[in-house]
Amino acid sequence: MRSWSKYAIILLGSLLIAAGTNFFLVPYKVLDGGIIGIALIINYLYGINIGIAIVVCSLPVFLLAWLKNRDVFLNSLIGLLCSSLLIELVAPFQYHFLYYIELGPISSAIIGGFLMGLGLGLMLHFEASTGGTDLLAHFITRYVPLNVGVIIFVTDAIIIGAGGLLISKETFVHSLFTIASGAVATGLCTLQD
Repeated sequence: MRSWSKYAIILLGSLLIAAGTNFFLVPYKVLDGGIIGIALIINYLYGINIGIAIVVCSLPVFLLAWLKNRDVFLNSLIGLLCSSLLIELVAPFQYHFLYYIELGPISSAIIGGFLMGLGLGLMLHFEASTGGTDLLAHFITRYVPLNVGVIIFVTDAIIIGAGGLLISKETFVHSLFTIASGAVATGLCTLQD
């Protein structure tokens, strides 16, 4: 695939992740899994920018990518920086979106998770990612015969479970909807022929 096409997919995937995060999850304090979920927990508790938290939390996984596969490392680094930047750039538009679109927390959790999973799945399909647990799942699929969406769902559930100690029961349930719909979207995008 030509590099400009891959970069267009990374940009599109990052935009879907940014929209899912800012327009659907953050307004209801819903969590996602993976590094983005950890960044959301940090944001909800301490007010630290989500994009910055994502970059900092992704550093250990990027070290692994650097050691294992430099091509995936480069594409994932671009995906990480692009999605983190777009999350920050789209955040100020959250108010305008919520002014015109009014959804409940369950609908928001499902749509947000699906958009984020779609963005991630597109990137993974073209050998890129946002780093974090999706990149880790990409490496695990080389050794374990599971779909990357299943692996991401399991890691997301672990993070949501840990975050469940810090959030309400309702938010925990909404977060489960988020990771389930995200796993479906990611799995559909990464189905093997």
